Amino acid sequence: MDPTPILQPVVALMVWTMVMWVWMYATRIPAMSKAKVDPDSLVRDPDVSLDHKLPPEVQWKAHNYNHLHEQPTVFYAVCLTLVLLGYGDGMNALLAWIYVGLRVIHSFVQVTANKVLVRFVLFLLSSLVLIALIFHAALVVFDIHV
Repeated sequence: MDPTPILQPVVALMVWTMVMWVWMYATRIPAMSKAKVDPDSLVRDPDVSLDHKLPPEVQWKAHNYNHLHEQPTVFYAVCLTLVLLGYGDGMNALLAWIYVGLRVIHSFVQVTANKVLVRFVLFLLSSLVLIALIFHAALVVFDIHV
């Protein structure tokens, strides 16, 4: 068996993160210019925040980009662990694709309508998928047979 199929969703989520990076700056830079934000003032005054200076719709992209650097770091780690253990195919690869799909949908919801309940459900579902991947890795690492 080839343990590397799980690397496809890993790379897909990395690509998606960079798509969000482009989307964030494509909206943020014009908004900062329009609001006449001095970037240097942001680092000099801890009370100044782009959340107070830019429209929420612009900041939603930045918030989502930040979110893509939080829980997905665990996703990357567990996927690489599964590859190293030789278990990056089959159900684990499918779960990884489901996780990525849910995170991409979560991104679209957050950067467009930003409906918190919908985001929560998507985050909950993706978290459950991530827990399943971690569980699978734990079974192998700790040599637990169920």
